[in-house]
Amino acid sequence: MRVANLYKSEKPVVSMEFFPPRNEKAAKNFGPLINKLSQLEHGYMSVTFGAGGSTRDGSYQTVKELIVEKKRPTVAYIAGFGLGPDEITKILDKYKDLGVETIFVIRGDKPEGDDFSPHPESFAYASEMIAFIKNRYDFTLGCAGYPEGHIEAANRKKDIEYLKLKVDNGAEYIVSQYFYDNALFFEYVEKCRAIGINVPIIPGLMPVYTVKMTKMLSRICGSAIGGKLQGRLDAVDADDKDAVLNLGIDFAVEQCRGLLKEGVAGLHFYTMNRSKSTSAIINRLKDENLL
Repeated sequence: MRVANLYKSEKPVVSMEFFPPRNEKAAKNFGPLINKLSQLEHGYMSVTFGAGGSTRDGSYQTVKELIVEKKRPTVAYIAGFGLGPDEITKILDKYKDLGVETIFVIRGDKPEGDDFSPHPESFAYASEMIAFIKNRYDFTLGCAGYPEGHIEAANRKKDIEYLKLKVDNGAEYIVSQYFYDNALFFEYVEKCRAIGINVPIIPGLMPVYTVKMTKMLSRICGSAIGGKLQGRLDAVDADDKDAVLNLGIDFAVEQCRGLLKEGVAGLHFYTMNRSKSTSAIINRLKDENLL
């Protein structure tokens, strides 16, 4: 399954992202989670990859479960921070043997702790790793984009220039970091097109799951909560889990309506290995004939 080809369809492509289960309980719940979300019409699922290859085995096993057991079209992430060329090649060879055709390439971040030592030949940027993979494999490659700028970028203009380099080196589609203001995404796409980036740019959606998680992820990812969403968060009891979850669903549906009406090629949901919000959002959009 080559994702870039999916985005040639006139119908918006729904995709969902997961991370490898982190403990025995999560692993036990993962199968039912996928079974539930598989009932929704979607183009593909994707599986993340830990910084420094910290979850490489878990990522591989999760991708294998989705492809072999669940028969789901699946994209495998690779985060190359600290990994040497030989390590990356071994990982990609295993994915190739598994039948993976699309790889989503990110640099990744340094793992927590002081005992991590990066390989001396590791790649400093995702663009370098994309070029390395493109020259050696026939994978379709995707990459990340940041409507509000990568948290380490000098400025947004420079960040878009780096994105152009990723595309020039072989990335065939872009999935954006999540955002809560559609205007930021549309402005970002316009600036990308102006610099000559012509591949599909897919908006990433992160529904509000809990107030605590939303604030924490905003700090880590650099995705602003914004006044419109903050006002709604202020008006709800943060300890009322159902009220917060429903707020997140309502807000995400509004976001998706606006994105779909402007003709985006797809919607990418950061599920956080949860099903209720993503299911509700997609079903409501289908009821409105937007998907």
